Amino acid sequence: MAPRTIYLSRLIGLFTFIVALSMLADRSQAVETVRTVVQDRPVMIVLGLLGVAAGLAIVLGHQVWSGGVLPILVTILGWVFLMRGTILLYLSPQAAVRLVDWFYIGFAAALGLYLTVRGFSATIAKRIV
Repeated sequence: MAPRTIYLSRLIGLFTFIVALSMLADRSQAVETVRTVVQDRPVMIVLGLLGVAAGLAIVLGHQVWSGGVLPILVTILGWVFLMRGTILLYLSPQAAVRLVDWFYIGFAAALGLYLTVRGFSATIAKRIV
């Protein structure tokens, strides 16, 4: 497997898993924090810009549509991050709360765990030059 795929899988997986677990540990506080943050439009713009930047970094550096589930999943996540960051630039506070609540607290923990395990168990393919 390509080193970039393994690196991004580990990075995205660990980040997502750690954030999701912290939110699951105190779900009510996490939801309240998110509701407070989304009421602050400048903060939402900054978060949207960071999401766009992260998504673009992955999309521009990892366009792999073959080679198994992991490389394709990393590429798809790059596009998801790009779209989510763009959406956050335009969403109302109420819609942003629903998006974050669904994505991070439910789906993200499982996705982060999968990426982390696959990223750390993958082996780097040797290139023939």
